[in-house]
Amino acid sequence: MTDLLATLYPWTLALHIMSVIAWMAGIFYLPRLFVHHVEQADNAQTDELFQMMERKLLKLIMNPASIATWIFGLMLVFTPGIVDWGMVWPWTKAAGVITMTWFHHWLGKRRKDLAAGTNTVTGRQYRMMNELPTLLMILIVLSVVVKF
Repeated sequence: MTDLLATLYPWTLALHIMSVIAWMAGIFYLPRLFVHHVEQADNAQTDELFQMMERKLLKLIMNPASIATWIFGLMLVFTPGIVDWGMVWPWTKAAGVITMTWFHHWLGKRRKDLAAGTNTVTGRQYRMMNELPTLLMILIVLSVVVKF
């Protein structure tokens, strides 16, 4: 099995990077949709439009991309010679990815709250939460590239 993973390494890495890009695009965009939804959905038609956009972004792009990111990422972890668990960087990257996954699920819960009309988060709070994925991206990229 490890020989197969080693042979597939370039493909796995490429698919992992593409999945991460798609996932991150959604992670950055969905909170911005929430800001506009909370601040500008002043009628039923606008509310329905935001709900449709948020649902499709989460279900059709973010969820599949996050699953693919995890699958290809785990394939990379099990590829021989790729991860040295004696170093710090795999642990900081893992913490960043787990936190990013938590944030993804937090966004999913907020989408359900908006759809149910029970949202309590303000546009300002969504703007502030939108900074978390940027910080996590910095941590993850520096961990992998600089390998500190």
